[in-house]
Amino acid sequence: MAGGGGGTESGEPEFQVAPMIDVLLTILVFFMTITSAQVLKVDKTIQLPVAKDAQKKDNSRAEAIVNVRWKNKQAQFVFNDRVFPNAPAMVEPLKTARITGEKKVTGTANPTFRAVIRGDRDVPALYVSQAMNACGEAGITDISFSAVNKE
Repeated sequence: MAGGGGGTESGEPEFQVAPMIDVLLTILVFFMTITSAQVLKVDKTIQLPVAKDAQKKDNSRAEAIVNVRWKNKQAQFVFNDRVFPNAPAMVEPLKTARITGEKKVTGTANPTFRAVIRGDRDVPALYVSQAMNACGEAGITDISFSAVNKE
C-alpha cells in the first residue's frame, strides 16, 4: 500500500535503465559533436615536423588554429577554413576569434586563450614567424606549435 514506485513489495526501488541510456546517448552525441568540430580545424594536407619530445596539448583551453601550408613553393595561411595571401591579412579575424573565445570561456578576459600554429615541415621559418607576428598583433600572447613525436 505504500507509494514510491518499484515493483517489489520489499520496499526496494526498481532500477530504471531507460533514463540512464537516454543520458548516455545525449552525452555521446555531445562529445561526438565537439570532437568533429576540433577535427575540422586540422588541415590533413600539412605534414607536421617531427619533435621527439613533443607532448600532447591541453584541450581544455580556448584556441585559434592557424595552418601554414607550403604549396607550389609559396606559403598559404589558413584560419577558419579561409586561405589568406599573407599573414597580416589574418590579424582582424584572429582578433575576433580571441575576443569571442575569451567571452565563451569566462565572460571576461581569459588569459589562457592561445594560438596553435601548424606549419608544414617544408615551410621556411620566415613564414611561421610571420604567423606568430599576426597572432601577436591580434593580442594573442600564448602561442604553441604543433609537431608529432614520431614519423
